[in-house]
Amino acid sequence: MASVSQLLLFLLCSYHALIASAVDVQSYKILATSSQKPQAVCSEPTRTLGLPLSSGATVPLNHRQGPCSPVVSSKKKPTLEELLRRDQLRAGYVQRKFSNNNHRANSGLQSSEVTVPTTLGSSLDTLEYVITVELGSPAVKQTMIIDSGSDVSWVHSSSGSPFDPAKSSTYVPLSCGAPACTQLGGEGNGCSKNGQCQYMVMYGDGSNTTGGYGSDKLALTASETVDSFQFGSSQVEEGFRDKTDGLMGLGGDTQSLVSQTAATYGKAFSYCLPPTTSSSGFLTLGAPSGGTSGFATTGMLRSPQARTFYGALLQGISVGGKMVGVAPSVFSAGSVMDSGTIITRLPPTAYKAFSTAFKEGMKQYQTVPARSILDTCFDFSGQDNVTIPSVSLVFDGGAVVDLDANGIIYGSCLAFTATDDDGTTGIIGNVQQRTLEVLYDVGKSVLGFRANAC
Repeated sequence: MASVSQLLLFLLCSYHALIASAVDVQSYKILATSSQKPQAVCSEPTRTLGLPLSSGATVPLNHRQGPCSPVVSSKKKPTLEELLRRDQLRAGYVQRKFSNNNHRANSGLQSSEVTVPTTLGSSLDTLEYVITVELGSPAVKQTMIIDSGSDVSWVHSSSGSPFDPAKSSTYVPLSCGAPACTQLGGEGNGCSKNGQCQYMVMYGDGSNTTGGYGSDKLALTASETVDSFQFGSSQVEEGFRDKTDGLMGLGGDTQSLVSQTAATYGKAFSYCLPPTTSSSGFLTLGAPSGGTSGFATTGMLRSPQARTFYGALLQGISVGGKMVGVAPSVFSAGSVMDSGTIITRLPPTAYKAFSTAFKEGMKQYQTVPARSILDTCFDFSGQDNVTIPSVSLVFDGGAVVDLDANGIIYGSCLAFTATDDDGTTGIIGNVQQRTLEVLYDVGKSVLGFRANAC
């Protein structure tokens, strides 16, 4: 027999489906994606950035391989298949963080009051979005990858790198006995001969970074600075092909930027990932000054095995304004909100029903063979525009998040895939987050979503 909560969810979703049909949001028109190429120039934002504005710090955010990015790289861009291969490595690592100690006894993600520190690593090649900040005195510009699934921030500081700790008058090496060094846990790497704290971050693809751990002045904007920001100065690196200056960790554990600035910004942040590589988004530290008005909100879930991650509980999916027939219990393992995973992972039962419903709404297009992990693919050749069904994610508490058209199709395929089984923790990837302001209010244990933010 269905529980009262399941019955209420069914009624809510049914109501939303009726409203969706009534206002005719059952289709989008998007540019054909079968031969998708980034524009040669950076376009001006077409939507209002960051309103309601936080009272904190807002910095521009860009795709690292697009014309809006300050990263200069002549390296050949990876193929879709290569990106998806790397994405599978990232997703596999994230999911192992929950399966190792879970034993299927409880859901992978639980209430935010239950937290146990852990270390994190994954392939850097899946991380796609960068911000530019200034570090040290005199200030040195640093273009850094952001990652909501990492805690320890670091910058390149070996020979030839823009940042050199020895040349910054405000740099302070941390001693091995300093609390910040102790809090590195598994990412601590002992002491140097002169007693400085050392760090090492190992990533799932075999790459790693090692060096001294210290603090310095971090300028997020001209008026927003962090005086004693703790980070690693990378001296020895293996396996990196990246052209950025380092990584900014936005995870939930002690050493992340979010945790370090909690006293100033309230342990809350948001970002908006742009719809294409040729447009810009933003990263904001601090909660919106107007609260969560305008956001669809749901409870934030945390894991006893992986304090780094932020999660949410999906309850259903709608296609073309109609709910897909999947019981909410199918999603009980929870889903990680991850800026570094590209493709969303759903429980197999949910994915199969969702894929079937989506293909039903795409009968006008011929299906084609799978592309890597994406198995719901279409032939858009010769099409100037493509019409697709709308897709909405329904979260616990009734939060309905309508995906942008750019968050549904990826490389001519439905931008979703299945987890190994229904008990595996899912992932909400960065494709689905495009154009949404995603709010992580860690202090209040709330996740929020605001449409058309960038």
